Amino acid sequence: MLIRKTDPATTTPVDMDGVKDTSMQIMVGRSDGAPTFAMRHFVVQAGGHTPHHQHDYEHEVYIVEGTAEAECDGENAQVTAGDVLYVPANALHQFRNNSEAPMRFLCLVPVTFDCDKPVPGS
Repeated sequence: MLIRKTDPATTTPVDMDGVKDTSMQIMVGRSDGAPTFAMRHFVVQAGGHTPHHQHDYEHEVYIVEGTAEAECDGENAQVTAGDVLYVPANALHQFRNNSEAPMRFLCLVPVTFDCDKPVPGS
């Protein structure tokens, strides 16, 4: 059994076009022997955002802390701690933290892509 704690202090900045003030920590991934899913912990600082992008796999998101505006295929919604989101494959999506405090979320994606690199799936 693997046990890890989410820790914003140990996240790694995401260096990718379209990303601002976002960092990530792999909670469970390919390097842990996970055969099907990877779980990642993201921290989006106040004023930061993930890329406005899409990909060919679905993912599920759990908002751990804070608030943000979530966009999915042109629909915008305010999300807050405790919310769960489903982002379908190929949906154009982004998270924007318009608040004054950091926002954190967990993201579950298929392990079939190289999940151990800091590529936002949200």
